[in-house]
Amino acid sequence: MSVINHQLSFSDVADAFLVHGSLQSPAFLDGRLAASLALHDLAADAWLNELCDALGVDQPHDQESAEVLLAWRRQSLEALAGEALNYEPLLPDEMFSLAERARGLQEWTLGFLEVLNDVDPERRQGWSAPLREALDDLEGLAAIDTELEESSENENDLFALTEHVRMAAMLLYTEQHPGKPQVEQVEEPH
Repeated sequence: MSVINHQLSFSDVADAFLVHGSLQSPAFLDGRLAASLALHDLAADAWLNELCDALGVDQPHDQESAEVLLAWRRQSLEALAGEALNYEPLLPDEMFSLAERARGLQEWTLGFLEVLNDVDPERRQGWSAPLREALDDLEGLAAIDTELEESSENENDLFALTEHVRMAAMLLYTEQHPGKPQVEQVEEPH
């Protein structure tokens, strides 16, 4: 599979984890990835090293796995920095139960917050009030009950929570990268 023009899914990355003998969910590491890209412009080699450490290997199993793992970073960065504002956390999709999807969202949030916990409090104070509020909300989200019964109400609630983490990640990225993405075009006076 060529990952050059392929939109990676949760299952694609989970399959790459399986090649490395890992059954862990990619959601936690995707949360870490989003926060790291926003805060530190995480380089590709640093990301690959972090993944290898998490998977308990010295290097990717094969070239195809390395391509998937690097494409994951590239896909996230392009979505966070892109004008389309179409970043999506890498979470279990509709093929998974609502409880599994809720656990994925919780894991993503925990990974995201783990990176944020290392941010200097003085730096955090310089962030906008909407960003600080959105990130404070994530603390509560990390403690959600993930044993959800299948219902349209729970489905809608999970969608709203997922949208909240998506917006928090994009807000963090845009505040740390002024002018990226360029979402408004200012007309020059003639």
